[in-house]
Amino acid sequence: MTGATLAVLALTVAAAAFVQGASGLGFALIVAPVAGLLDPGLLPVFVLTSMIPLNMYVAWRERHSLDLRGAGWITAARLTATPGGLALLWVVPEGDLGTVVGAATVLAAVVSLAVPGFVPGRGAYVGAGVVTGLTETATGVGGPPLALVYQHRPPAELRATVALCFLTGEVASLALLFVSGRGRAADLGWATLLLPALAAGAWLSRLVHQRVDAKRMRAFVLAFALVSGLVLMAGG
Repeated sequence: MTGATLAVLALTVAAAAFVQGASGLGFALIVAPVAGLLDPGLLPVFVLTSMIPLNMYVAWRERHSLDLRGAGWITAARLTATPGGLALLWVVPEGDLGTVVGAATVLAAVVSLAVPGFVPGRGAYVGAGVVTGLTETATGVGGPPLALVYQHRPPAELRATVALCFLTGEVASLALLFVSGRGRAADLGWATLLLPALAAGAWLSRLVHQRVDAKRMRAFVLAFALVSGLVLMAGG
């Protein structure tokens, strides 16, 4: 990886950590398309590894707003679906993974912008967990289904619960990826190298997360995802 590529990735990681720390979602939606354009081999291990410390921080910071019931149903369904995400990696060639990520990102952005408000129940939690288990294990992108479930809940509840669901799912996905031989140690190294950029973005988010307009921030993230997903599909 060249110095210029590393600098672009570091700026992207910092910006994505700020956005997710402030709004509760957006890290993978921002980082995965950029990483896919720079080096498709970074998906999904680099994205999953980078998100672990970020979600640990957000879940702890917002721990008093956790929806434990919803998180429990989502996590159970997500862990059940994780092997299906691994199967997608075996079916989809690495060269086409960027296109798959782009298409999934665009679809998620469109659906998230179009779906009207609703009160989530067990069915919504389980459905979001299943879809997240498939897409996050295969591509590193799993936030849109969770955002759909919690988009009309208080911002602190969204941030805390999504972070906890991400955290447990990311550990499970990474374990399965490495056990199956689909994980690369080099991707862990890149994630470690970019920890300062991640920490900077997360630290800045704490200055604004209680004042940010969550609806506008989510709209910005999803609009960015739409554009970056289209670019990634074109590149693929």
